[in-house]
Amino acid sequence: MRLNENPAETEALQPGDMADKLTEFMGRHDFFILSTHDPADADGLGAEMVTACILREKEKKFRIINASAIPKHFRYMDPQGIIEQWDKEQHGELLEQTGLILLDTADEYTMGYMKEAVCQSREVFVVDHHEPKPHAAFSGIVDPSSASTCELTVELAKNLGIVIDPQTAFAAYIGIAYDTGFFAYPKTGPRTFRSAMALFGLGVKPNEVYRQLHENASTGSLLLQKTALASLTLYHGNRVAVQVLRLEDFAEAGALQEDTEGFVNFPMKAKEVVVSLLLKESPEGKIRCSLRSKGNINVAKIAQELNGGGHINASGFKSELDINQTLALTLAKIAEHLDKP
Repeated sequence: MRLNENPAETEALQPGDMADKLTEFMGRHDFFILSTHDPADADGLGAEMVTACILREKEKKFRIINASAIPKHFRYMDPQGIIEQWDKEQHGELLEQTGLILLDTADEYTMGYMKEAVCQSREVFVVDHHEPKPHAAFSGIVDPSSASTCELTVELAKNLGIVIDPQTAFAAYIGIAYDTGFFAYPKTGPRTFRSAMALFGLGVKPNEVYRQLHENASTGSLLLQKTALASLTLYHGNRVAVQVLRLEDFAEAGALQEDTEGFVNFPMKAKEVVVSLLLKESPEGKIRCSLRSKGNINVAKIAQELNGGGHINASGFKSELDINQTLALTLAKIAEHLDKP
């Protein structure tokens, strides 16, 4: 596996330079595997679709393989069923001669079972917009100023002269809308709207995107939302909101782990709340934690201190501790950051 000898190379690239880097990487390999973090979200999935479109137009062979199945509420993004689930026996032999492209993550520890593929692939190339961890290992395109990885891949396609097909455009627009909160989050900028307008010109209907993202939840998700809000507790003078979901809550509501989509954002509607934390027990025994913040409170740094990562105002991590220990530790970390200038 080829590592990045100079992580600084991933920063401050112009669109043309980004396209050149991807072209160089594509020229070094005949076959590619595309993957994203586990579980996948709309931005990771959309970025996979756009990158697949680029490879297809460049007449390159590829497969999209993720650690686990597409979450139920995002399956409409892959109507042709081209995204596969990792199977060591089926896919293991592909790795040694493979150029692996990681979308929407630069951290192998977010990859679930696909971490094995990261370690065994011939070369790894990253396309990501999250805040980079210190001493990043992989080369590629990491641009934290971008509002989404879909935004980056749409720019790449444009600079490579590739016209995205309508279904891929739909998936890319969903990824952009998802990661920008429908163009409301702080990183939303002119680049974001240029990419969105390009996709709009390819036939994307924003109202259909909204319906799929926000009017497509299960009844179990609705019942689980009631339980999450009932658990809401405020700390630090009402500035920190915490919601907790245990395994029995999922069972009682008839909900899945993925049915918590957006729950962490609910408390942010309150003017006084500047940090929101959602903790949920997972079947594999880990506590999955999501963080959101307002202003200059950098929850990415908090998550990184707890072996996670993400954006300044949106991040997450997994904990091996029990739910009460995880809550105490996370609240202590949040307190350290609350009053920083």
